Amino acid sequence: MTETAATGSDAAPPERACANCGTPLLGPHCYRCGQPVDGLVRHFGSIMGDFLDTVLNIDARVFRTLWPLLSKPGYLSKEYFAGRRVRYVSPVRLFVFLSIVTFFVAQLLWTLGPDSVNFDDRDSIDKAATVAEVEAARDRTLEGLRTAREKIPDVPGARAGIDRGEEQVRTKAARRIAELRHEAPATGAPGGADDVPTLRFNGKPWDAKANPVEIRWLPAFANGWINRQIGKGQANMAGLQKDPDRLKDAVLGALPSTLFILLPIFALMLKIAYFFKRRLYMEHLIVALHSHAFLCLALLLVFGASELGEAVPALSTAAGWVEGLLFLWMPVYLLLMQKRVYGQGWTMTLLKYLVLGMCYFMLLSFGVAATILASLVWA
Repeated sequence: MTETAATGSDAAPPERACANCGTPLLGPHCYRCGQPVDGLVRHFGSIMGDFLDTVLNIDARVFRTLWPLLSKPGYLSKEYFAGRRVRYVSPVRLFVFLSIVTFFVAQLLWTLGPDSVNFDDRDSIDKAATVAEVEAARDRTLEGLRTAREKIPDVPGARAGIDRGEEQVRTKAARRIAELRHEAPATGAPGGADDVPTLRFNGKPWDAKANPVEIRWLPAFANGWINRQIGKGQANMAGLQKDPDRLKDAVLGALPSTLFILLPIFALMLKIAYFFKRRLYMEHLIVALHSHAFLCLALLLVFGASELGEAVPALSTAAGWVEGLLFLWMPVYLLLMQKRVYGQGWTMTLLKYLVLGMCYFMLLSFGVAATILASLVWA
């Protein structure tokens, strides 16, 4: 009789059991109590990998996501609708990650400097003793604003503050010229100790007691709150003029949340525009997330090309071309995306694209303006 002894190589590997309840393990989690097999007592690199994968989906899927996001309009949305989702970063995480990184990089790279923006040049305009001096100071200030405008990316709403600044400079210069020509009484001693810009309502300088803002249909406490915010904003404007980067940081810090608020509104606009397509609202939201994520990625590349051109003068021309092509690609991409996802003819697609773009531009401009006003009050 021959006995076959079990050797070490023939023996089955020992069955792993859950350290918490002793149940045999069939995967990375215990199916009975839910405890994961891997705890925190392991190599730090593997912990960081799990963190990036769980929170941001930062793994191999990133490389399968970013390129089609940039180069294939509508591709990711159609893949998502077809059920091929696990191979790509989820739309929500993709947008959140790219928006945070883009505006963080913008805060680091984009700077206005202490003298680039001046909304109320009291030293040069208010102290001018002749009309010629006022006109010279006005022209210098407007030239500085035009220089600052060229440094700001051509993004809807991004240059609204510069436009408002130009209007204020021209108004202040005209008022000072009228004072010098005795066409209107002077509103105060120019160049006084108080360097806080003067806000005007009903043709008079704003004052919380003498000339407050009053909206008749609002209760007294609401009008009081509005005037307190105006006072805070006026006090902050002097400091922001000395350090415009404070306003820039506040605006760029608030823009991601502004875009996140506008996302469901844009999806609702798509739902209305393509009502007869009978698509679910969440499908339009996926399209909105992918389109906004693309814009953030394109802006991030613009910032990178601009910085490369400044750091390496020999590449400045090539970097300029890259920036121009990216700005040109943005509207073309969004049009192609709308055409490929919804599948309508070119005439209807172009018409809806223009209407949606105009409405969204107005919403974005309003959101940016509200962000700037909030920054003035709470900066």
